[in-house]
Amino acid sequence: MNVYKARREKIYDWMAQEGVAVVMFEDTEPRREPAVRWMTGQPGDALLFLSADRQSLLIPWDINIALKYADAEMVIPYTEMDRQALIAFRSALEIFKTPLGSKLEISPATPYPLFLSYVEALGDFDILCRDIGATQAVTALRAVKDGEEIAIYRELSQITNEMIDHLEEGVRSGKLKTEMDAALFIETEARKRGCEGTGFETLAAGSGRSFGIHAFPAYTAGEFARQGLSILDFGLKLRGYTSDVTMSFACPPLSKAQERLLTLTEKAYKTGLSLVLPGMEARNIAAAVDNFFGKARKIMPHGLGHGIGLEAHEGPAIRNRCSNDWILTPGMIFTLEPGLYDPAQGGCRLENDILVTETGYEVLTQSRIVRL
Repeated sequence: MNVYKARREKIYDWMAQEGVAVVMFEDTEPRREPAVRWMTGQPGDALLFLSADRQSLLIPWDINIALKYADAEMVIPYTEMDRQALIAFRSALEIFKTPLGSKLEISPATPYPLFLSYVEALGDFDILCRDIGATQAVTALRAVKDGEEIAIYRELSQITNEMIDHLEEGVRSGKLKTEMDAALFIETEARKRGCEGTGFETLAAGSGRSFGIHAFPAYTAGEFARQGLSILDFGLKLRGYTSDVTMSFACPPLSKAQERLLTLTEKAYKTGLSLVLPGMEARNIAAAVDNFFGKARKIMPHGLGHGIGLEAHEGPAIRNRCSNDWILTPGMIFTLEPGLYDPAQGGCRLENDILVTETGYEVLTQSRIVRL
């Protein structure tokens, strides 16, 4: 059984428990759903229908791409459905021979007017559009990476670590002098190494702009890694999966306040990392770091981390909120990224990608605070 079929089998099991006959996953411009790629390998726009009898129907916008990359029992071009999801849904029900009155599920991101259209067009069926449903089930499954995904992350992390080394070398040698130099270097070198590009827009902020969590605009032609504190946040994308790291560059002379920001950030990182264990509540890790900063009379204005995968932000959430009920499980990969920001002194952040193992953790990436 290939990896995509094995993943679909997990959803079929969930469907059987829930009594759901057909689920539609939609990865289109209005409603992006990376679960389609997770379950089929299809990298572009498509509708995916799963049936309780363990059959899959992929309806891609680009049939040529689907025939090369995708795995599904049936693949039919979207053009044959007049590029309309409702027509595609009716066709899927006919193909699957779904009994009238069956439960059908659509994305919880479906707008209410569109939901009413489904109810009207498929009136002989029970249409489900709910938060706690198929989408949530897939999200939970995707948060725990399987062997294929972990192998991709090991390869991706190696490329990311090479990039980190080259970036430090480029800054020290003077080859990378501006924010734009750093950002375009990452984009170019990523593609040279077989990546699909960057996982998100690179954030390069020189000392005059590093006070923001995410610099705006993302990067400029301004100086980078000159006197003071600079931040470089980037991720590379390989076979759909993204890394996410942040380097900080400290160029002397530094004020005592800037030195303190660096020291506190490094200590906070070590504090958080020391608590990573399978079975640990993710919220407790974030709370420990928030408490550490609080004792130093500092506040971190963002969460401590987040899961990564086919999206730059996915489960598990590593943040100190009462609604955060994620429990660390072997196979989860997430960022650990404490940071502090000051309008006058600038900011710093240290971010690496962490794999939860059976006995603890593995730090996949080698980002750091670079003292020039």
